[in-house]
Amino acid sequence: MKVVRSVAAMSRLAAAWKNCVVLVPTMGALHEGHLSLIDRARRAAGREGTVVVSIFVNPLQFGPKEDLSRYPRPLRRDLALCRERGVDLVFHPDADEMYAPGRSVTVDESLLTGGLCGRSRPGHFSGVCTVVAKLFNLVRPHAAVFGQKDYQQLAIIRRMVRDLNFPLEIIGSETVRESDGLALSSRNVYLTPAERAEAPVIRRALLLAGKRVRAGERDAGILRGVIEKELAAAPLGRVDYAEVVDAETLQPVARVERPTLLAVAAYFGRTRLIDNLVVSLK
Repeated sequence: MKVVRSVAAMSRLAAAWKNCVVLVPTMGALHEGHLSLIDRARRAAGREGTVVVSIFVNPLQFGPKEDLSRYPRPLRRDLALCRERGVDLVFHPDADEMYAPGRSVTVDESLLTGGLCGRSRPGHFSGVCTVVAKLFNLVRPHAAVFGQKDYQQLAIIRRMVRDLNFPLEIIGSETVRESDGLALSSRNVYLTPAERAEAPVIRRALLLAGKRVRAGERDAGILRGVIEKELAAAPLGRVDYAEVVDAETLQPVARVERPTLLAVAAYFGRTRLIDNLVVSLK
């Protein structure tokens, strides 16, 4: 497995590749969720293809009060996991390598970023779009794999690829969960034992609302109330948002009449967790 640190070296390698290349962008601190993305990338690339994993803690997507300095960076472990999973190349640049001094160009999306995490974390998705666009230009993949846990991010990246005509496929991969339903996240390590015990309430709240949809409930306000009531049963949790939005446009809906996203963000201590569930009438 090759490890590349420089932008110039990554660009030279990408220009010479002739086979199918699939990229998995990450910020490191890899867990089974990330490894499932790598496995999905290998299936897409085939035995003769090239799987590239980027490990880059992107400063542009952290707000001034967020946990950039605390974000875990277990590089040796991450590289060992990538090697075990059959990754062909890890791109691991420094921030100074990725961003030129005095940089003045960013990539912004103006519709899908307005609500959910975009409202709670202003500037976050501009940072995501900017770094992902740079990775696409440097690695030149035929496809890239993103997890569905970060549903809004996945929708925004799909829109960026469509609107800017990036010549690649975006592959969404299922959320990987602990046995009690908690979505895997690099931030889960920050939870205290008591917070970790309560955190699965997020998944329970979403499933309860989804059950109400299957039983015939269509009113978004009632579904939002179901979610909020269940979340309130966790005294250590603090709800950032509980939303019912269109699964494609991410705009709020009054009624469930087509594929709809139930989305939650909640704090347990200083740790912000997100999860979602897509419901439909079928």
